[in-house]
Amino acid sequence: MPNETKQSCATAYKTMIGGQALIEGIMMLGPEKKAVVVRKPDGGLEEQVEERVLIKDKHPALGLPLLRGVFNFCSSLANGVKALMYSASFFPEDEEEPEEPSRFELWLDRHLGSEKAASFFITMAVVLGIVFSVGLFILLPTALTGLVGLAVPLPMWLRNLLEGVVRIVIFMGYLMLCSHMKDIHRVFQYHGAEHKTIFCYEAGLPLTVENARIQPKHHPRCGTSFLFVVIIVSILCSSVVFSYVNWQNIWVRIGMHLLLLIPVVGITYEFNRLVGRHDNALTRVLSAPGMWLQNFTVNEPDDSMLEVAIEALKLVLPEEKGKDQW
Repeated sequence: MPNETKQSCATAYKTMIGGQALIEGIMMLGPEKKAVVVRKPDGGLEEQVEERVLIKDKHPALGLPLLRGVFNFCSSLANGVKALMYSASFFPEDEEEPEEPSRFELWLDRHLGSEKAASFFITMAVVLGIVFSVGLFILLPTALTGLVGLAVPLPMWLRNLLEGVVRIVIFMGYLMLCSHMKDIHRVFQYHGAEHKTIFCYEAGLPLTVENARIQPKHHPRCGTSFLFVVIIVSILCSSVVFSYVNWQNIWVRIGMHLLLLIPVVGITYEFNRLVGRHDNALTRVLSAPGMWLQNFTVNEPDDSMLEVAIEALKLVLPEEKGKDQW
């Protein structure tokens, strides 16, 4: 367990440590370790700590600006899905009888082993998550706008504008729908606990429930802000590209949107690093829309949730003081 001197920064600074809310728990990612802490049904805390090997340490070229955003995003998504499945394992459906493994699951276990089979399902979950997100926020707006264009011929500038508006409307509707789901409410409370705890640490305060409770619940490096910026950057990039090339064919536009995702994610990652590292009038203005959207995905946590977040953060603090500084 980290000693008292490691539970807070001696002076305030921005940390690279980030996290994710889970089912009755929180995952924290530090420069050296990944920790998952879950509040079990009996009230106790279950902890899982793993050493991290960063992509840039194995392949330095992937740590270059723009490239690092894409690979870090995929890595974070994989870690998040794995942690979410781990937290869900503590809360089985009591009213349902345990299901017998399917033939496919038995085949995977027999040929790959349980660990590799689990990795297979995590990989599939990540792929399906990416496909769902791309389909909902990128391809669906393009398809809907294309159908409108078939019925009513639109100039290219108007089609680009309409496509951007539809994309934002779908994204906003999705967030609002999620925010009203009862089962998601507590996850969003843990989301708030994660933000408050990181703010507490960045302020150089001892990691206590009392100190974390008074911190803001909206953080500029939040995943909600990241997704919103992805939407905005994709609109800007596609507007520039499609202004120079008059591609009206719906399938060509979908293909171009998919290709543009690589620079879009890379640019968004660098933008989030900028606003997360600096706190001035410009960065506050740039991050304001994403911060506002967190009203739909971040709720006020209770003290028990803050305890979980604090424990998870303590577990990933580096041995070398300041190594997590951004």
